[in-house]
Amino acid sequence: MDSKELFLEAAKVIPGGVNSPVRAFKSVEATPVFMDRAEGAYLYDQEGRAYLDYIGSWGPMILGHQHPEVINAIKQQLEKGVSFGTVTVQETRLAQAVKDLMPHMEMLRLVSSGTEACMSVLRLARAYTGRDKIVKFEGCYHGHADMLLVEAGSGVATLGIAGSPGVPKGAIADTLVAPYNDLGAIEEIFSRQGEEIAAVILEPICGNAGFIRPRAEFIQGLKKVCTDHGALLIFDEVMTGFRVAKGGAQSLLGVVPDLTTLGKVIGGGLPIGAYGGRRDIMEQVAPSGSVYQAGTLSGNPLSVASGLKTLEWVARIDYEALQAYSHKLLSGMKEICAEKGVPFSFDCEGGMFGFRFMEAQAQSFAEAKEADIEQFKRFFRGMLAQGIYFAPSAFEAGFVSIAHKERELDKTLAACQKVFHT
Repeated sequence: MDSKELFLEAAKVIPGGVNSPVRAFKSVEATPVFMDRAEGAYLYDQEGRAYLDYIGSWGPMILGHQHPEVINAIKQQLEKGVSFGTVTVQETRLAQAVKDLMPHMEMLRLVSSGTEACMSVLRLARAYTGRDKIVKFEGCYHGHADMLLVEAGSGVATLGIAGSPGVPKGAIADTLVAPYNDLGAIEEIFSRQGEEIAAVILEPICGNAGFIRPRAEFIQGLKKVCTDHGALLIFDEVMTGFRVAKGGAQSLLGVVPDLTTLGKVIGGGLPIGAYGGRRDIMEQVAPSGSVYQAGTLSGNPLSVASGLKTLEWVARIDYEALQAYSHKLLSGMKEICAEKGVPFSFDCEGGMFGFRFMEAQAQSFAEAKEADIEQFKRFFRGMLAQGIYFAPSAFEAGFVSIAHKERELDKTLAACQKVFHT
């Protein structure tokens, strides 16, 4: 069966035919492609067609698909067992590997997803400060926990859902929302409710609105406001962690958060998440402290084995080379668009990038929504037909891996030429 037939079958037993809304192609008016396998920089569908992959399983595949050392590490663990429900030495080693790359994460707790990490870290922040309110930013997505599903980007934005039905008003009563990159708005919020705010959480580079870089004065001012009012600053680096730099976005911005959430890369493609930071805060987590959080599959041996081997490679990745590749890719696309008079802007850091069909680089979610979405739909469908797989959403970041080489760059730009010159 082809993807259209497979999608009809899936829709009979799975809501919308997908197990995560970001996999749906509704916003680009197309049918999802059912993938069968992957290798290096490529995905292969059920009929054997190859697609050059720029989503990388939404971030974690920084080494490319089926990296032999990662696969071997998983196989070795598989022969020992898939889940024990006990402590293992490998969990400690993964926590230490993360700490080595992000020294400010003095202690951390492994969980099973980025959503779980963000939900747990905010419970901890509220308990530590004795306050209830939290601040998030428009376009930043921190998982689908009730209290965070407000003005989120990514899949929520793509589907046009303002939050979600089923979220009680009480669940979001203590969630305050501010525009990204607007320090004045934050100062205003804290001037009125600063003594009630437990934490501010944000993506230090906003990937769930396509890729929005924080202004230096914004991120530095944000840290000062939090410190002055006794609130905790939390960086959600589920997407940016080890994607933009060895030490995550925090190593680039010169701002040390109190707490950090991670996921994606630290599992090398298998489900995992983590939260951590200052020792005095993390020691409040049970069983050291009284803030309860637990998970049967936390620190799953297969995920940990995959993550450990991936982080071994992360420690020696040339992020400047990844940055140069990303920039060359997007610069080439911009030149092609310029030839046809099509507005195009982009930004990138390490192996993560974002682009929009608009003149100026967006500084907020509101500005990102001003891009030409119809142009994106046409571009996405055209590139997919040429075997180039970008995210099926104008509000998602893209990713390159160390498996992307000059051949893949040339292939992408040649496809882009065809799309815009037909």
